[in-house]
Amino acid sequence: MARSAARHDASSRSVIYVALAGNLLVAASKFIAAAWTGSSAMLSEGVHSVVDTANELLLLYGIHRSAARPDRAHPLGYGREIYFWSFIVGLLILTFGAGVSVYEGIIHIRHPHPIENPLVTYLVLAAAALFEGTSWVFTLRRFKGDKRYAELFQLIVHSKDPPTFIVLLEDSAALAGLLIAFFGVYLSVALDEPALDGAASILIGITLGLTAILVARETKGLLIGEAASARVHGSILRLAEEMDGVARANGVVALQMAPQEIIVALSVEFTDPLRVPELEAIVVALEGKIRAAHPEVSALFIKPQTLERYRESAAGRYGGQDEQAGPAD
Repeated sequence: MARSAARHDASSRSVIYVALAGNLLVAASKFIAAAWTGSSAMLSEGVHSVVDTANELLLLYGIHRSAARPDRAHPLGYGREIYFWSFIVGLLILTFGAGVSVYEGIIHIRHPHPIENPLVTYLVLAAAALFEGTSWVFTLRRFKGDKRYAELFQLIVHSKDPPTFIVLLEDSAALAGLLIAFFGVYLSVALDEPALDGAASILIGITLGLTAILVARETKGLLIGEAASARVHGSILRLAEEMDGVARANGVVALQMAPQEIIVALSVEFTDPLRVPELEAIVVALEGKIRAAHPEVSALFIKPQTLERYRESAAGRYGGQDEQAGPAD
């Protein structure tokens, strides 16, 4: 499990490092262009890139903290640190990114200022699109894998790996913001209407706000405690039912603690009659099979229980709903 988590962390870090390098270059160029041309949309885009840079640093810190080993105060480890810091990132996008962009846009509409040297703005936007586009393609390939593009939104909704999908959403919002900034600058110059540049800044803020809401929504579920995928549920039940000495696998509760950490509680009914040493041997063998098939299982609790007692406890826990099938994958 430790090796699998380490590989996953290295992959997440590589995505964040690429995005971080791109955002640092983009932020500097945007602020220079904003000071040169007086463009409100370009200033909003500069703030956007600064917020994205801060977000990536927080995600790196979250990955570092989540790798801390369990201790007496946190016997199940610190895996959820990455979910906490991912949620903070969502709040930062909303408060600083979206808030500053909307505020700047309103100020520019109330006190319009013509854009000077729009060519500089276009060149900076083109360079920013190149940097952001490179990061977006790199992150998309890592996140999507061999899945279809039509499944991308469902992948985000069901993902247990916030750092990667947050970077993907940030880059997507950044590319959308660059497009909005381009049209805002172009129309304000072509129509001699500087207020349109401020309107573009507000649209950038709205784009960031919607991105922040999606990030916060997805990370909130993971932070509270979200079930592992239906595939993991089904696999663990199948492995248990295939064991000699197991009469029935009643159900499983698998909780996602981190992208590569799952805690599992398994209810099993054993065949009769079995002595204590035989039960211990079956439990040890079953634990070995489950950990071999799912290295991400960091803690496993097996409870000997009849089907009737399990149904009684499940009815009390889920209000009569059947939990054995697990969540939608």
